[in-house]
Amino acid sequence: MKTFEEKLDQYAELVVKVGLNVQDGQRLLINSPIEAAEFTRKVTEHAYKNGCKRVFVEWSDTETSRIHLNNASEEVLKDNIPQWQVDMQESLMENNDCMLMVTGNDPNAFQGVPSERLLLVQKNAGERLEKFTKARLAGDVPWLIAGAPTAGWAKSVFPDKNENDAIMALWEAIFQTVRVDQPDPVAAWREHGDTLLNKVNYLNEQKFKTLHYKSEGTDLSIDLHPEHEWIGGGHHSTFNTFYIPNMPTEEVFTAPLKEGVNGTVSSKKPLSAMGNIIENFSLTFENGKVVDVKAEKGEDTLKQLLNIDEGMKYLGEVALVPHDSPISNSGIVFNNTLFDENASCHLALGNAISMNIPGAEQLSKEELEAKGVNQSHGHTDFMIGSADLEIEAEYQDGKRIPLFTKGNWAI
Repeated sequence: MKTFEEKLDQYAELVVKVGLNVQDGQRLLINSPIEAAEFTRKVTEHAYKNGCKRVFVEWSDTETSRIHLNNASEEVLKDNIPQWQVDMQESLMENNDCMLMVTGNDPNAFQGVPSERLLLVQKNAGERLEKFTKARLAGDVPWLIAGAPTAGWAKSVFPDKNENDAIMALWEAIFQTVRVDQPDPVAAWREHGDTLLNKVNYLNEQKFKTLHYKSEGTDLSIDLHPEHEWIGGGHHSTFNTFYIPNMPTEEVFTAPLKEGVNGTVSSKKPLSAMGNIIENFSLTFENGKVVDVKAEKGEDTLKQLLNIDEGMKYLGEVALVPHDSPISNSGIVFNNTLFDENASCHLALGNAISMNIPGAEQLSKEELEAKGVNQSHGHTDFMIGSADLEIEAEYQDGKRIPLFTKGNWAI
């Protein structure tokens, strides 16, 4: 049986070699909570062993951020991202470098902070980093989101355990989701990637026009973009390296037609957004746009999220994940989008992922909007999958076939 240290080391190696696929001479920027220092150091070590030229680490601390959010002037919050941070991230795309985002902050970190102040920061980040975000989503910068526990996150997942036991339990859960618990994690990821690729190939051959969703609280139709392509598992960068943006990943996803969404959809898992938890919410769409919002908890935060810009009121992603998947079967609600979205079919409000539309990286924001590809400074996934979810896929001629039955693939 592997020790904790062995699993942590294998996880870091997997992030570098399989997730990011770091190449000789590349630089790596890591954004990480300070509580994930041990994991971040191991990633840094493996990056250098794998030929990385230089590793930069940008640490974050939610307590410090909370003090800043509560005390800085509104003028400062409106201009929250300094130019050096913009320059650093844009230099990655200019030099074909890569980026790791370690997720794990307390999902309730900013509870009680006025949502208007959080919105100012979100808007500024979206505007200042727009160029870099577009490049990253186009594949100019290989990137990866991976999880590492913090005390606040672990206690939100395992509230009945003491802090240390909660952290260790969350580590073990993460190791299982990223297949580090298996004898050969690299081989396990290759096999998993092939499974996702088979689904991608099938969906791209079918060229479905519309997906129709039905479950408790949900009756929704989504027109897929006429030029959509499905993606899953990993992607090729614009300089032809292969990387996996999410570890874990169980999804295949594509782009909707901006104004082609109608009906109501209900969330099936909590959403961690803007340092708050939003629970039991529903969204009603007309011609693509959210026209009604309800939430049992966090409704004000949800409304602020939708007000980042006009594009946040429309969908930018449609993702399919079977209910019978490893994360879902664990029975754990992670209170973290990276993990919970890979346990459930989900949608995303906001910016469409450009690599789902062939040639999108060559088009301006205005040209993409004219083509019905949603543009926004935000992108927030929310979970809608459940054991009772039924999805019918409609062809161009109106014929329908079952795509999901009782929450799982019907193909």
